[in-house]
Amino acid sequence: MILPRLPRRTRLAAAVIVPVAAALLAGCSSTVALDPAADADDPLCADIIVRLPDALDGQDRRWTDAQATGAWGDPSAVLLTCGVTPPGPTEAQCITIGGVDWIVDDSQAPTYLITSYGRTPAVEVFVDNEAVSPNEVLGSLGPLVEQLPADAYCTTTDTLLP
Repeated sequence: MILPRLPRRTRLAAAVIVPVAAALLAGCSSTVALDPAADADDPLCADIIVRLPDALDGQDRRWTDAQATGAWGDPSAVLLTCGVTPPGPTEAQCITIGGVDWIVDDSQAPTYLITSYGRTPAVEVFVDNEAVSPNEVLGSLGPLVEQLPADAYCTTTDTLLP
């Protein structure tokens, strides 16, 4: 089959329009850009990531571009990273939800940075408290994180975030 040769003006317009359209569509990507943790390649993280739920507290899961990560909501209400450095002993608030001890950093409230405690590899969850309930999110993720080996526990814990 022989295709007709397009006029030069049409070829020029296509040469300009196609890259611009591709750039615009790339900007509409639903993929969440995250950085992988240092130990993201730990096989235990892979076991967690393949079991992440399709939704958390009404927020649908989105694709991420980093190994051992997860995201929910648009804009993202929950970000998960597996393979972060396990926290050491701390005076920070510790809660137990879903069978897992979690260290809570509320310095950026109403968003919380919550890290599993006493488990290796550690899991970090960034939660927007205005979009989802941290208690619901941790309750859903807890059974997955509980599969990680535990080698320490908080000495004093709360059972819910306020």
